[in-house]
Amino acid sequence: SFSGTFIGNAESASPAAATSPPAVAAASLPAVPTIPVVPTIVGVPNTVAEGVLNPNEVKPPASGTRRARVLYDYEAADSTELALLADEMITVYSLPGMDPDWLIGERGNQKGKVPVTYLELLS
Repeated sequence: SFSGTFIGNAESASPAAATSPPAVAAASLPAVPTIPVVPTIVGVPNTVAEGVLNPNEVKPPASGTRRARVLYDYEAADSTELALLADEMITVYSLPGMDPDWLIGERGNQKGKVPVTYLELLS
């Protein structure tokens, strides 16, 4: 009778019995299609949104450059931005598809994005 009790316990804990309920539950769930999510900014071409725009490689437009006086010191967050010192004069312009809160600023041979709120645009 000892062997019969042992066999009964082994049958109730069989691997097939233990894995069947989750497999049945997973099979009964409806298939959900997955949609790839690509982060974008509305109204901005993907090349700008992905950070491909390198201010050091762009050329100023033939017209549309302006002088600006820097109102406050600004520390550049990365190599695409231009650090600013209060009261200095720089040349600024915008590029198509660029965030309207930023301009490209030039000081001598240095070039980078600058926040518009730090500038007083002159004629």
